[in-house]
Amino acid sequence: MTKQYGFLIDIKRCYGCKTCSMACKSENQTPPGVLWRRVREYETDGPNSEGFISMSCNHCDDPQCMKVCPADTYHKRPDGIVVQDHEKCIGCRMCIMACPYNAPVFDPQEGKTSKCNMCAERLDEGLPPRCVASCPAGVLKFGDIEELRKIHSTDWAVLEARYHMPDHRISGPNVVIIPADK
Repeated sequence: MTKQYGFLIDIKRCYGCKTCSMACKSENQTPPGVLWRRVREYETDGPNSEGFISMSCNHCDDPQCMKVCPADTYHKRPDGIVVQDHEKCIGCRMCIMACPYNAPVFDPQEGKTSKCNMCAERLDEGLPPRCVASCPAGVLKFGDIEELRKIHSTDWAVLEARYHMPDHRISGPNVVIIPADK
């Protein structure tokens, strides 16, 4: 793998407009009820105790979805993006149960799951993911994860405690998250 793409999420800048989520939905033409990028409210103790966090697939180093899928629908591209061959999906939902970030989403109408592909087609054309390009507040950034980690290091203990994030050691998410009080 030459590089690993990832996202940077600056929580303190997010005001919950959901433009990223709607831009993703429009770009990928997902059906009603299927959101690959979701903005959720959080509430914690301490400063900046309420706010929003925008999350999608973290294109993990050790993708749990890929490990458990009996139909072998997931694979990791050379740039680290975890993509799904949607046609192969048998709708068993094992990927949903395995993903600590709840990234895969089940469509009951179609009977299959799908997830963020980091707008791989756009990246192949030299364009950023639609969610990143559309965010009016500059909450989301995208790039080589090692370069993003130079901008800000992620304190996983803080994120896991304050924002109820799963243990990052499970899958090695390729995301940098800047907490609201930094």
